[in-house]
Amino acid sequence: MSRRNSITVDAEQVRRMSVANADIVQLTEDASKATKAEQSMTLREGIKLYPKAVAWSVLLSAAIIMEGFDIVLIANLMAVPAFQRKFGQPLNDGSGGYELTAAWQSGLTNGAYVGEILGLMLNGWIADRYGYKKTMIGALTAVTGLIFILFFVQNIEMLLVGLILMGIPWGVFQTLTCTYAAEVTPVPLRPILTTYVNLCWVIGQFLASGVLKGVSMRTDEWAYRIPYALQWMWPVPLIVGISLAPESPWWLVRKERYEDAKRMLLRLASPEKNPDFNVDETIAMYKHTDELEKAASAGTTYLDCFKGTDFRRTEIAAMVWFTQAFCGSSFMGFSTYFFTQAGLDVSNAFSMSLGQYALGAVGVFVAWFLMPRVGRRTLYLYGQIGMCILLLIIGFLGIIPDGNTGAQWAIGAMLLVFTMVYNCTVGPVCYCLVAELPSTRLRQKTVVLARNFYNIASIIGNIITPRMLNPTAWDWGAKSAFFWAATCFLCLVYCYFRLPEPKGRTYGELDILFERGVSARKFATTVVQDFGTSDSDSQINGEKKVAATHLEKVNSL
Repeated sequence: MSRRNSITVDAEQVRRMSVANADIVQLTEDASKATKAEQSMTLREGIKLYPKAVAWSVLLSAAIIMEGFDIVLIANLMAVPAFQRKFGQPLNDGSGGYELTAAWQSGLTNGAYVGEILGLMLNGWIADRYGYKKTMIGALTAVTGLIFILFFVQNIEMLLVGLILMGIPWGVFQTLTCTYAAEVTPVPLRPILTTYVNLCWVIGQFLASGVLKGVSMRTDEWAYRIPYALQWMWPVPLIVGISLAPESPWWLVRKERYEDAKRMLLRLASPEKNPDFNVDETIAMYKHTDELEKAASAGTTYLDCFKGTDFRRTEIAAMVWFTQAFCGSSFMGFSTYFFTQAGLDVSNAFSMSLGQYALGAVGVFVAWFLMPRVGRRTLYLYGQIGMCILLLIIGFLGIIPDGNTGAQWAIGAMLLVFTMVYNCTVGPVCYCLVAELPSTRLRQKTVVLARNFYNIASIIGNIITPRMLNPTAWDWGAKSAFFWAATCFLCLVYCYFRLPEPKGRTYGELDILFERGVSARKFATTVVQDFGTSDSDSQINGEKKVAATHLEKVNSL
């Protein structure tokens, strides 16, 4: 009797194992079909199938327009005479002018970065727990209230506190918009919508420069209160729009809410436009990728970003963003101030800044054209080479004695060319890389850590850049370009050896390439076998053989 019962139990175990194996095999087959469909999908087909995903991603990314607008106000209000008189100190050159000290210039800019670091770390936890929509709405609500501090500012200390607090929700916008774009769109649309974030930055910077040019000649307090008040035009419309947006289906899959994920995917896609689209197969691809990553790294904490293959992915994402901060882009952040120190009057300086940001927008469109053709890695490397050369030219022009009008305008022209090269390459491509390279389970936290590495680098840059340009400090002027040329070259060396090419890869393929330790320079040429021959499926086939053998033994009894 006991022997018969034992056989019955064994048979039931085998039956359950067979069912489980059948489910896994079906999941793998569906995931493989969806992967092939994404790999073969063209850009036009992607737009046709996912027009709503494009629209929702564009809406969320509009928060970056607001942040780009706000960030430009911090650095370039320092060139507005009324702002200088309110918060600066009299110059000792007998001109009757005012100037913020280099220490306060660094302090105000870095105050926002300190807040962003805190906001980013909170974002990594809150977004993972509550989802992208609720996190974005909460951050926008906070911004609406915090703008009051800046609008009613009475002294420079109050301004610093306001910028630190504003930095907290800004930190949320910095990464959440990019990761949302990466998760709601298929392979051919990812580079467009992740780099669109950089275009939003440029749009915000352009708008802010236009506003500052308009108020720069005012002599009263409204020269800086009007720009601060205009920040209120962003949050409320965004809150209304985002409240209607679908949640990321990847996030829902990670929470094992598969039916909700399927429903959100149908809201993002237009299945009637493509009869071959199968929502169940796409969800299967998400689930399969999630299971692969669970097998490699079961945790989803910040500490897990530094374990196993995820450590390599975190390192690369962090260095990619570090490169954006130390390739000479500080010149662009302080462009108007830099132009005034180079000898241009305030009106011409703001006009040059407007031209700079207009070229930046054009650069993003050029990047959209180039990325599908040459890839992310190639564009990143050649962009750094071009910027190194331009920085050296600016540095040599800075050696020419002061008062040479031709040299001043040449420096401005080279800075505009630098902006164009930056926004064709490193500027937008960075957002694509940091969104694609992390694992899906740790993407939000990896991007947060990478962005904070960028923020720390930016704090360092914002400490030294004002001192380089300020006549009351180091007064290097355009010669400071030599320093940034050196750091840009070192970043180029790193990227050549460590930066992989994710072009055309699904997230599952990238997982396999990282898991196998493929060299960064071989990512583009390495062939990834179909899911059916992956290591996970070898394990599944092994389990099937064990189950079959066990079943044969039971039948023989």
